[in-house]
Amino acid sequence: MSGPAQVPMMSPNGSVPTIYVPPGYAPQVIEDNGVRRVVVVPQAPEFHPGGHTVIHRPPHPPLPGFLPLPAMIPPPPRHIYSPVTGAGDMATQYIPQYHTSQVYGDVDTLPAHGRSNFRDERSSKTYERLQKKLKDRHGTQKDKLNSPPSSPHKCPSPTSEPNGLTKGQDAAGISTGSTKCKSLGKGKSNSQTDTEIEEKDEETKALEALLSNIAKPVVSDIQARTALLMWSPPSSDTGEDTDKNDIPEVYTYEVMISSTGKDGKYKTVYIGEENKVTVNDLRPATDYHAKVQVECNCVKGSPSEAESFTTASCEPDAPNLPRITNRTKNSLTLQWKASCDNGSKIHSYLLEWDEGKGNGEFCQCYYGQQKQYRITKLSPAMGYTFRLAAKNDMGMSDFSEEVLYHTSGTAPTTPASPLLINAGVTWLSLQWTKPSGTPSDEGISYILEMEDENSGYGFKPKYDGDDLTYTVKNLRRSTKYKFRVIAYNSEGKSSPSETVEYITCPDKPGVPSKPAVKGKIHAQSFRIIWDPPKDNGGAAINTYVVEMSEGLSGPPQVDGGSPITCYGLEMFQAESDEHREVYQGSDVECTVGSLLPGRMYSFRLRAANKAGSKYPLMRVMTLVFALSIFKKNFCHNVCTLPVPVTNGADVTEYRLEWGGVEGCMQISYCGPGLSCEVKGLLPATIYYCRVQAVNVAGAGPFSEVVACMTPASVPAVVTCLRGLSEDEVESPHYSPSTCLAISWEEPCDHGSEILGYSIDFGDKQPITVGKDLTYFIDGLQPDTTYRVRIQALNSLGAGPFSHTIKLKTKPLPPDPPRLECAAYSSQTLKLKWGEGTAKALTDSIQYHLQMEDKNGRFVSLYRGPCHTYKVQRLSESTSYKFCIQACNEAGEGPLSQEYIFTTPKSVPAALKAPRIERINDHTCEITWEVLQPMKGDPVIYCLQVMVGKDSEFKQIYKGPDWSFRYTGLQLNCEYRFRACAIRQCQEATGHQDLVGPYSTPVLFISQRTEPPASTNKDTVQTTRTQWSQSDQVCAAVILALFAIFSILIAVIIQYFVIK
Repeated sequence: MSGPAQVPMMSPNGSVPTIYVPPGYAPQVIEDNGVRRVVVVPQAPEFHPGGHTVIHRPPHPPLPGFLPLPAMIPPPPRHIYSPVTGAGDMATQYIPQYHTSQVYGDVDTLPAHGRSNFRDERSSKTYERLQKKLKDRHGTQKDKLNSPPSSPHKCPSPTSEPNGLTKGQDAAGISTGSTKCKSLGKGKSNSQTDTEIEEKDEETKALEALLSNIAKPVVSDIQARTALLMWSPPSSDTGEDTDKNDIPEVYTYEVMISSTGKDGKYKTVYIGEENKVTVNDLRPATDYHAKVQVECNCVKGSPSEAESFTTASCEPDAPNLPRITNRTKNSLTLQWKASCDNGSKIHSYLLEWDEGKGNGEFCQCYYGQQKQYRITKLSPAMGYTFRLAAKNDMGMSDFSEEVLYHTSGTAPTTPASPLLINAGVTWLSLQWTKPSGTPSDEGISYILEMEDENSGYGFKPKYDGDDLTYTVKNLRRSTKYKFRVIAYNSEGKSSPSETVEYITCPDKPGVPSKPAVKGKIHAQSFRIIWDPPKDNGGAAINTYVVEMSEGLSGPPQVDGGSPITCYGLEMFQAESDEHREVYQGSDVECTVGSLLPGRMYSFRLRAANKAGSKYPLMRVMTLVFALSIFKKNFCHNVCTLPVPVTNGADVTEYRLEWGGVEGCMQISYCGPGLSCEVKGLLPATIYYCRVQAVNVAGAGPFSEVVACMTPASVPAVVTCLRGLSEDEVESPHYSPSTCLAISWEEPCDHGSEILGYSIDFGDKQPITVGKDLTYFIDGLQPDTTYRVRIQALNSLGAGPFSHTIKLKTKPLPPDPPRLECAAYSSQTLKLKWGEGTAKALTDSIQYHLQMEDKNGRFVSLYRGPCHTYKVQRLSESTSYKFCIQACNEAGEGPLSQEYIFTTPKSVPAALKAPRIERINDHTCEITWEVLQPMKGDPVIYCLQVMVGKDSEFKQIYKGPDWSFRYTGLQLNCEYRFRACAIRQCQEATGHQDLVGPYSTPVLFISQRTEPPASTNKDTVQTTRTQWSQSDQVCAAVILALFAIFSILIAVIIQYFVIK
């Protein structure tokens, strides 16, 4: 190698890879405008004249992963490298080289001396940018970088330095001092290099500290789902002047938010150069924490402190669809779940419906805080569309999706007849449609029935399920079948559809008999005949196909170039190898006689000419045999085929025909075996079969037809299993909470009478019942779903289980509430039970209040959702017995205990206003109404008076008299009198007085007597006239007020209701 060589290389992470060079060469790393080059140059020789010993000094401490040589050695242009003439030139031209393993080894193995470890490409690039800033700071270095490099041939002669080495180099060629090569002028000591590296680390740390000095974001304009975040660029918090060139102009911000706490997991919502962002898709009423992190020149600072904020509340989310929990002919019960309230509690729900009109217009159906509602007074088998919205203090949510529910109806209408989709030889594929007017969400099942006229059993179910198509298999070819379909639901079965007939396709016909020549064979034609096949495939044969093979039955096509002179025919017997010639001549046909039947003969024909002959071979055989059958089980029969007379040729195969009708049998076996097993048979059914043998000569005749009957078997699968509604059960012991009623149809008995049925309904032991087709299972758990299936039993065992149906018991009826008497009087009792709140009107629980009559029987008083009832028209001082029960969809709950409430004795009626008669100026007489004794209890009276401006009445008389004379009247003074009746009850516990209401007070004013001409009677009459006039005025006022009030009510009704 005469000089340095440049080799282009690529490094994926920016670090300098390890360079392996030949002995006597060393790698040199230089950098030009950010591009690193590794130059391989020869090393200075280590041989020294004069026998000096080569001194190996310990290596210098390892340098960092990248040696900053560009600041010390400017890269020379490529054209200035010239061939090196001697080792001395290279020793003075290049600085001493460190060992490659130390300079470019793994950075993780380097000791820490305040230097940064560059572990990735981003850190390396950041270091390069900071390194450029250092170069810009040193003007002298900048001048040196801009000055042209020194010529490598102008270095001082190495003879002026000992051993041809510069100062500062030891004998091993390693620099140990700070002496600079004068020709390069760029060498630096290790201490200077360490200083620069430390300065560069400080630049990186200073930038990272600057980026970390960012304040937490400011949150404003906080909405329910959005918030505006703003922040300021990072600023230096040091008091020293900062070089403006060191402060980046562009920052990249990364905004992170967390909804799981300040120390939770943060996710990035924005990366960009703007200093504000609107964060969307937030959750309402949720605590969030936001941080900002700054990045510049691939250096990231620490995130800022977290700023906490809470989004505002808003209207609830749209609720889910209301689901139906109960459906009857006249009611629908809907239930729904609460949606997300978004920070404000939901206090009401709005349920709207289209009233069954289907025009897309909705009106309010329910508004309240309940999460279920029952809509009543609906039409049977009609669809209603609903939608739901939730409301809180912030507003109303969006409506849920619309949902259509139908009320229950009657049994389905008669469906259309099934249609034929496709037909095969042994199968028919049918399709049917839903009955007209059937709701889309109502579950309807179908029963496809088929009748085979040849069986004589009538219509039998072939399919029971929800599908609208079915393929009936295992049919006979070219046979007519009748079909009809029945639809059913929980309400019952429909009438069968109209019967339709479909025919299976015919099969391909059997093999015709062997063609035979009829009449004389002419030179250009001959006539052949054959018998039709014994099996026409179920349809008339309309075409025969005759094929002819143009074999070498005549003279050979190729005579070998010489005319054929004669033919020779030889015959062989199969039992021996003997052969004899049976014909020789020029004819192309001959008749061989004296043959034995049932033997195999071999022939070979020879055409002779000058070139020779060839012998082909052919064989013929015939055979016939009989048939026997024995039964294996109800669906398998084994046919045994005895060996027939072979007629000289072995039987190659047997053909067994089998069928349910004697005149219509199909080939079910073809093979060499002497027995076969026929499967897939019906129990207790007659089948017919026959067999024939085949050899090389053809098929022999069929045997006689043999009839056999399969034995009886276990019953068929039970069909049409369904649950009965409560209205269909007539038993008084039936309870929908603990009982399930089912019904089914009788299956085919398969030749043995059905003795009973076994009902399986879960983990419990199956129940065995008799021949009845209905049964109700008791002793079940309330509000529990059971899977019920059934199988029929006969003397041979149990048949297969039917399809499984799911039935659910109703919840237990509620317990009766406690009955209390809230208020009472002598003729009424106000009874109260439960909690009488506003939700009583929407509660699904009904109450039935009963009272015992005179005959000792309880009669119904009230049935409804209310929690109070007032019993009227009772007798005083009489005990009455009451009981109550609660009812819901599960039925009527138990009756409560008997409650006895007694009406009190009635108080006397209010007396009319007493009459006052003036006797003189100081005396008057007061009289009042007289009452009869009340049921033997005497009645006394109490008279009270209020004088002048007193505020209380004072009793002046108590006794049985109906009048009292009051004395001591004062002139020109007002007196008010009132009276009441008192009932004196004689109780077993003692005497008791029942005080009736007081009469209306009567005003009396004592005045001086008029002149003597005026009699006492006139004075009394005047007083009575005055009081009579005051009563008339009071009545007129009351009548006027009542008239005004009536007019006002009429106006309100006219304005607010009618308009």
